[in-house]
Amino acid sequence: MNNKEFDIAIVGGGIVGLSSAYKLQLEFPELKIVVLEKEDELASHQSGRNSGVIHSGLYYKPESFKARNCVEGRKQLLDFAIQNQIAHDICGKIVLATNSFEASQLPRLQKNGEKNGLKGIEIIDKKQIKEIEPYADGISALWVPETGIIDYKAVTNKFAEKIVSINSKSKIEKKCEVLDVSDELLFSTKGKIKAKNIIFCVGLFSDRLAKKDNLDLSIRIVGFRGDYFKINNEAKHTVSNLIYPVPNPEFPFLGVHFTRMVDGSVECGPNAVFTFKREGYKKTDFSLNDTFDALSFLGTWRLFINHWKFGLNEYRRAFSKRLFLNELKKMIPTLKLNDITECGSGVRAMALNKNGEIIDDFCIVQNNKNIHVLNAPSPAATACMSIGDHVKDFAIENFKLK
Repeated sequence: MNNKEFDIAIVGGGIVGLSSAYKLQLEFPELKIVVLEKEDELASHQSGRNSGVIHSGLYYKPESFKARNCVEGRKQLLDFAIQNQIAHDICGKIVLATNSFEASQLPRLQKNGEKNGLKGIEIIDKKQIKEIEPYADGISALWVPETGIIDYKAVTNKFAEKIVSINSKSKIEKKCEVLDVSDELLFSTKGKIKAKNIIFCVGLFSDRLAKKDNLDLSIRIVGFRGDYFKINNEAKHTVSNLIYPVPNPEFPFLGVHFTRMVDGSVECGPNAVFTFKREGYKKTDFSLNDTFDALSFLGTWRLFINHWKFGLNEYRRAFSKRLFLNELKKMIPTLKLNDITECGSGVRAMALNKNGEIIDDFCIVQNNKNIHVLNAPSPAATACMSIGDHVKDFAIENFKLK
């Protein structure tokens, strides 16, 4: 890196980091901005290892930061995708009820979605389900027309392309891991980098870099791996678009679902199992540091105690293709064992407090001259441009930008 002095450094080359950099560069074209990413590609972790869904805003608590940003972010994301010819499709999804209890939850979900500004959502019957998803088997469902699919890696890379086209002195620096921070200096694997202000968008490592920046934290990031299967070509006709289960309100995850990807393939998953390595995408991956960090935190154990039955079931299913299939067959009974093949995984960054409660909403905080995006769980990818607006506004106020 030739120029090592910048106005703003953004640590983290995921979709939130790049959208924040893009929004700042649009507003202040003269600013020299550097984005630092430790991998050799942008969006290598959570941004590029999710199910590629454009979330509608159905599930989130009305008036929460998450709900507002999902709805606003979705609109901006679609405009950006159209303007830049990024592969996407607003295909809609069904939330499928397979028993009477699940069916009783649909009006609550519908009402929640309507409070968040969703249009056209309606409860449909068995016949209408078959018109949308012929192979799905349920007694009723919620039709959510504003849900879609997109290539989030392509979105992230387009942000990067636009940043350097606005200001050729701005940089996207890959293979550059930030090791420490002190005042206006970042210590990286490519040497010292000076920036007047720093914005941290580092996902799975947000707590660790916050501590290096002397931010007093009461939360801890704990990783949960999610495994995906793909439906083989001979059976992928069984899914037209998106099929979700009715989420159990007692558990912190939405459950395995079916997603038609933008390339036409169909994925199913993810499950959710505690991982012994924050970026551990294989079932046997292990990091002593990450494991000790998670298991020495009281909140982790309280989460395990509160959800031990859920966790045990998820772990059993993670090591059994047949058990995973059984979960899928609740929605599409015709699927067979040889219809699905393992195809990858991702790791969610779960922010926990000391009581074992999941910090469900987005969390962005200031620390002296720096900004930390401490928690940006799903639907952060959908909401990335709206989150970028908030980071930009935060920066204008706290960095004294004019």
